[in-house]
Amino acid sequence: MASSSRDDRAGAAAPRPRIVLLPSAGMGHLAPFSRLAAALSSGHACDVSLVTVLPTVSSAESGQLDALFAAFPAVRRLDFHLPPLDAPELSGADPFYVHYEATRRSARLLAPLLAAADASALVADISLASVLIPVASELRLPCYVFFTASATMFSFYAYYPAYLDATGAGDADVPGVYRIPKSSFPQALHDRNNLFTQQFVANGRSLSKADGLLINTFDDLEPEAVTALRQGSVVPGFPPVFTVGPLSPVSFPARASSDYSAWLDAQPERSVVYVSFGSRKALARDQLSELADGLEASGCRFLWVVKGAVVDKDDGAELSELLGEGFLQRVSGRALVTKAWVEQGEVLKHPAIGMFVSHCGWNSLTETFATGVPVLAWPRFADQRVNAGIVARCGAGVWVERWSWEGDDGVVKGEEIAEKVKSVMADEMLRRSSTVVREAATTAVAGGGTSYRSLAELVARCCHGSALQ
Repeated sequence: MASSSRDDRAGAAAPRPRIVLLPSAGMGHLAPFSRLAAALSSGHACDVSLVTVLPTVSSAESGQLDALFAAFPAVRRLDFHLPPLDAPELSGADPFYVHYEATRRSARLLAPLLAAADASALVADISLASVLIPVASELRLPCYVFFTASATMFSFYAYYPAYLDATGAGDADVPGVYRIPKSSFPQALHDRNNLFTQQFVANGRSLSKADGLLINTFDDLEPEAVTALRQGSVVPGFPPVFTVGPLSPVSFPARASSDYSAWLDAQPERSVVYVSFGSRKALARDQLSELADGLEASGCRFLWVVKGAVVDKDDGAELSELLGEGFLQRVSGRALVTKAWVEQGEVLKHPAIGMFVSHCGWNSLTETFATGVPVLAWPRFADQRVNAGIVARCGAGVWVERWSWEGDDGVVKGEEIAEKVKSVMADEMLRRSSTVVREAATTAVAGGGTSYRSLAELVARCCHGSALQ
């Protein structure tokens, strides 16, 4: 009888892993978590729940969440309402960093929600790592940390506490990777008392206690950084590293007007410059004006998504106010300028797109790598200079390193912008090398590819954990 019972159990199907995902604020974090949820649920048959920390900072996040749960009803929504944050010392701080801090201070309150989910694993955002790893440990819940940016930036993130402990001055020579110039550090790290810096260091010190680390990249894109992380060159005794990118954008029903789709359909192949500086920051008005002048002077067709404020809920300015009277009339017919939401993954796949003027947010770049659109890199903030370096090294685009970024006094003039746009649009060698990057990205996520196998290994570990519960 006992033998028969063991045979029955051996022949039973492996349990579906129950995975809880816990992102932090901002589309740069929420979008890849949404893509991971879709990949685990639809592609790897996992039982997935996603914690929604409310209220969100931006309207874009609210729209993303609503669209995700409508398109993937199998993904459970676990709402967590933040208690009021009594922290007058944070008045005037970046609203996204304040949201990180509010979530971090409420981490213990998440324990009942996580316990009730009866999960076999938690995947937590990097910005919450140091506070959620102990909570998960007390629940005997394996905790994986998802770094939603590049492996190169992750190696810097993991090494940064040691850099501070050593000298904390000058460039950072990340072991096994390469030197990160101090001028490429996220701006906030230049102030050790900055809220972001304190979070950054605390999370970096906690990584060795995680059960595993996920990165939205692929092995062939950043071989030095991936190898250094896996071999423990960056930090000895590092947990297993799972490269799972580039995670594919999730196809949602249209969330707003899609006039841009009809406009793109009417444009010749590879004739349109797509311009977007992401959801996180807005260009200063004088730089916005010069960019408008440059795009106009380039003579190229362009689709430009304009952002006028850090938080979209506060962005009430009209395009004519932001770009100057007469600009929209002068470029009418060869340009579409909008403040509306666009599905960037769909835009980049469109055959009319010939290049992308990008701030080098990692979501934008992974979408670009997957489509083979050449990039004119113009990093502005946070990890974006590190990311721009990856673009240049892998052949996916060009980076004018002297162009200003947030906090610099300089303004890039329209004439220079126009010349660079025309140059990149005409660069056939760059187009070929960006196609090679696209082919490598496609291979990585296909069945049997490095990223597909890495995600499957993570799921298998979660299955094993579920079987032991």
